[in-house]
Amino acid sequence: MTTLLEQLGITYPIIQAPMAGGATTAELVATVSNFGGLGSFAAGMTAPAEINTQIDAIQALTERPFMVNLMVLSEADTNTFSTVMPDWLSQLYQEQGIKAALADRPAHSFTQQLQVLYDNPVPVASFTFGILSAEQVQRLQQLGTRVIGTANHPLEAQAWAAVGADAVCLQGMEAGGHRGGWLPQSATDPLGLLTLISQTRACTDIPLIAAGGIMTGQDIKTIQTAGAQIAQLGTAFLTTDQCGINKTYQQALLDASQNKRSAATRLTRLFSGKPARSLVNDYMRDFARFDNPDLPPYPQLNAMTQPMRAQAGKHNNAEYLSLWAGQGAALVRQEPTIELLRRLVESL
Repeated sequence: MTTLLEQLGITYPIIQAPMAGGATTAELVATVSNFGGLGSFAAGMTAPAEINTQIDAIQALTERPFMVNLMVLSEADTNTFSTVMPDWLSQLYQEQGIKAALADRPAHSFTQQLQVLYDNPVPVASFTFGILSAEQVQRLQQLGTRVIGTANHPLEAQAWAAVGADAVCLQGMEAGGHRGGWLPQSATDPLGLLTLISQTRACTDIPLIAAGGIMTGQDIKTIQTAGAQIAQLGTAFLTTDQCGINKTYQQALLDASQNKRSAATRLTRLFSGKPARSLVNDYMRDFARFDNPDLPPYPQLNAMTQPMRAQAGKHNNAEYLSLWAGQGAALVRQEPTIELLRRLVESL
């Protein structure tokens, strides 16, 4: 029986997590893939034409397998603003002199993004925020693409197995950034990674990838002992040289690792309308009373807070940026990407 490593064509049980917002540069993806892991390009917030360009750029830098990640959203989700901007956010914009200009639509069309993967096939494709149909999975597989789903709950893992996915990435509550699940159960009672692996193994035999708080080679061995074959790491890569996040975000992470600011993280809906784990900052503290499921949904609130985040980035103000980070944020290091990879495999 072939292992998941063999199916994906990689040497080491390491996937560099897809992290949207410019973090996953072609250079980062290629560095990880060339080393023997699986580099990932986060394409969920990228225009279809640019996804195609980035695939070509990655292929120019590596002949090894790599992954492209998309967010599964309906056309209704991406097409229209069905809610108005919250009053408290409008007032914040007025106080800070930010022009609250919204795009014509909250997000790019998932249908058009997926079409890029049909027209320009990649070795591996992963999906989050929803689930593909069995027909979509089969079409990708017929093109030679391995399909990986994302799950925060065992029922979501079962659903991906039912549509024929090659593997599922279990994302524990420790993980930084957005929660990838879509069922109500994944939001109401978030599961820690080891519990999630254990409960999922009890109900399905689909190959498992584990994500959430993984920062060291020992962490990788721990999730393998628990029943996952491969580890997916995101936060650990954010402060490496090939990552594309802005310097303010990167410095906030390094400050957290050096006790210059709190390394505390929290799940919040305030930036995008969907639960996501971030370093705690002033925005999250000041508007905590509004952090509830009644906020405009993703991607609408994400589009509504974009002007604030853009202004914060322009003025190097980490207190109004979405500082996505997992619970292992205190362990980040400023180092070359290749050095992180070497450290990880030394103890495997």
